Amino acid sequence: MFIADLHIHSKYSRACSKNLDLPHIHAWCQLKGIDMVATADFTYPAWFKDLHEQLEETDKGVFELKKEFTEQHEVLIPDSCKRPVRFVLSTELSLIYKKGDRCRKVHHVVLAPDLKTVAKINVELDKRGNIKSDGRPILGLDSKELLKILLDISQDIELIPAHVWTPHFAIFGSQSGFDSVEECFEELSDHIHALETGLSSDPPMNWRLSRNDKYVLVSNSDAHSPQKLGREAIVFDCDMNYPAILNALRHDHKKVAGTIEFFPEEGKYHADGLRAENLCLTPEETKKYDYLSPKTGKKITVGVLHRISKLADRKMGEKPTTARGVWYVIPLTEIISEILQVGPCSKKVDELYRHLLQKIGPEFYILKDAPVKDIKAVHEMVGEAVSRMRNGKTIIQPGYDGEYGIIKLFREEELLSKDQLTLL
Repeated sequence: MFIADLHIHSKYSRACSKNLDLPHIHAWCQLKGIDMVATADFTYPAWFKDLHEQLEETDKGVFELKKEFTEQHEVLIPDSCKRPVRFVLSTELSLIYKKGDRCRKVHHVVLAPDLKTVAKINVELDKRGNIKSDGRPILGLDSKELLKILLDISQDIELIPAHVWTPHFAIFGSQSGFDSVEECFEELSDHIHALETGLSSDPPMNWRLSRNDKYVLVSNSDAHSPQKLGREAIVFDCDMNYPAILNALRHDHKKVAGTIEFFPEEGKYHADGLRAENLCLTPEETKKYDYLSPKTGKKITVGVLHRISKLADRKMGEKPTTARGVWYVIPLTEIISEILQVGPCSKKVDELYRHLLQKIGPEFYILKDAPVKDIKAVHEMVGEAVSRMRNGKTIIQPGYDGEYGIIKLFREEELLSKDQLTLL
């Protein structure tokens, strides 16, 4: 089995870290324990040039970073984390168009088998929009039209609707989306094989819609910085090349062993509400207030939980025969941040993070597989936190209207004071 993150961004995408270059991505995948990662943003000319210059194909449709570009960061990778990292050609496209008398705003992930195919995609999209404006270009294309363009170029291109429930930019989004894959792609719907759950939903929520049982569920990070790689990911049980991935997504769904997931309440569009008013609501409360803020009368942003409930034909907890595995994780820096009671980007968090990786192994191994006793041997409270996380013993304040949720593993009285922590 291997872990893949097939939807990320580059330094050329809006609001993304300048460190999202190939060497940094390569290094952080090792720290995280990610075996395969998206190149991201292949439509952007400068990034496409980087892909040509810095990557070399090592198997069908998968690439590795050339050695001269790995050396800068290799000394910073603990021996316990060192591993090959494969890249797959991938990008996200933002579509804004009118259909059915409504403005539609939908994001899609596109996977491609080789650089020649990417070059053809870029030529066709350049005719229809400005792919030089941003790493994730905004195009005035209908989703069906985009899919037809891609299929005409190559049958080996895969389109996956991205973070499918996000209110503003997704195929099922409450603000500008559709009620079904068929409504969006019409007669080309059979060419859609996978749906990306996004941070604000998880597989059990998606299982409530029987109409989507035929699609394999995938999860990816949509990372805007190297540190966010692997927030969510896919666990494949197949060969580590492009044809094998394509076969897993299209035909043999058992080759997708499952997904690594955020607790969905932590996603920033899980619940209903209005961020400007600090108003977080359940679907029942939103209906009670007739979808308008009880404070100001403004329209409430309907979250993922509500949207799924509206379209669902199953109760929560019902599991289809097509269901795959689900592993819930909280990023290790967030766990350490809670324990040390300092910000997740602080020096103290980084020091303990790297110490744990050096002693135990990469982040996913610590979160998902390492024996709790081995973690406790390095840091007692981190081991206890991981144990609680794996058993779903969490304290959650859900995210809403663009505000991330807050997830905790300890009650306040369980944590040591900062004065006591300095003595450890």
